[in-house]
Amino acid sequence: MQIDLNGRSVLLGVTGSISAYKACDLARLFVKAGADVHVVMSPSAGRFVSPLTFEALTRNSVLTEESESWSSDLNHIDMGKKADVFIIAPATANTLNKLSKGIADNILLQTALAFKGTLLVAPAANTQMLKNHYTERSIKMLRVNDIVVIDPQSKQLACGDTGEGALANPEEIFFETAKAMLIDPFWKDRRVVVTGGGTREKIDEVRYISNYSSGKMAKAVSLSLYLRGADVCYITTQKSNDLPKGINIINVESAEEMLQHTSDTIVNSQTYRKKVHKTTFLFMVAAIADYKPKFPQSGKLKKSMLGEVWNLEMVQTPDILSSINKDGIRTVAFKAEMDKAHGLENAKALLDAKEVDAVCYNLLSGSDSFGTDSNEIEFITPDHITPLGKADKLTLASKILDEARKLADD
Repeated sequence: MQIDLNGRSVLLGVTGSISAYKACDLARLFVKAGADVHVVMSPSAGRFVSPLTFEALTRNSVLTEESESWSSDLNHIDMGKKADVFIIAPATANTLNKLSKGIADNILLQTALAFKGTLLVAPAANTQMLKNHYTERSIKMLRVNDIVVIDPQSKQLACGDTGEGALANPEEIFFETAKAMLIDPFWKDRRVVVTGGGTREKIDEVRYISNYSSGKMAKAVSLSLYLRGADVCYITTQKSNDLPKGINIINVESAEEMLQHTSDTIVNSQTYRKKVHKTTFLFMVAAIADYKPKFPQSGKLKKSMLGEVWNLEMVQTPDILSSINKDGIRTVAFKAEMDKAHGLENAKALLDAKEVDAVCYNLLSGSDSFGTDSNEIEFITPDHITPLGKADKLTLASKILDEARKLADD
């Protein structure tokens, strides 16, 4: 899923850490997303990565002690004026401690002190340097001053020690920086539940009944919500390793598990709603299996025992949308149809049949329509049918959220 940062400007600060080379990957991610990327390097950062490397990646001049110019905008005052966000990655313990106290004794810290937008830091240092009480107090002070701290990883460090201190994955830093630019006051801190993927109904320990749903649309909705600042709970049957760590992911298998966790999350969100004074949303994107085996078996059923014909007795799975309590929440259902003549009417009927606020209708051509990176959706409410067109799923997710916000009364 490609996040669109066209028209955005990112200022990337690089300090003297062994993980400075990972800042190259981070710069590449921003450039790929369409952002205009500028880099400022501390004097010690040049010992690990050459400014020329970043200039080749970003096609912009790099600000260093040696390159600073007052006859252009390549200086510690003007560089920050054109940036939407400033991310320092990696940020050494030395930089964190100085930054928290307003010390500006190098070009990077001077740029940070002059920057008035959203500032993020991604620490990278030896575990003991980060756990030192001076550094811990500095990080706490940075958070108090609304600087976003992207927590480091715990792994074997370059020095040979094992512990917390490794730079967060470039993808995770990218997500958090993109979020800082794309945050939406309407969705910020709003609890949203998203279900995704095709449920799996157990036959025995090695077989199950499911469908072709890939879960890509649900992942796109979850990511788009997260980037807008929502408190996202994603209940899914699919792997989600490529989503931000800040999304609360609950893995399930069956329709019954999906129902239980969806119901529990919605109930728990009522207390949270009173805290933030924002209506909870449910995006029911999951493809629920309609039937399940009546008698799921332990172990593996042997073909020799079943014979040439296998009659599997089935019973209906629970209807999640009909079962959950939707009082006080806004619900958007997703309806995939292959009936071109009656699909739209079937989708519209869902509004009353399942008592939902809106339906995202998708007309499929066949099983090959599943798992694609694009989709075509019509957003249906009791009063309007809004065609959202055909686009990649992250773009469509953004359009869905723009329509869904009209459902809220807060």
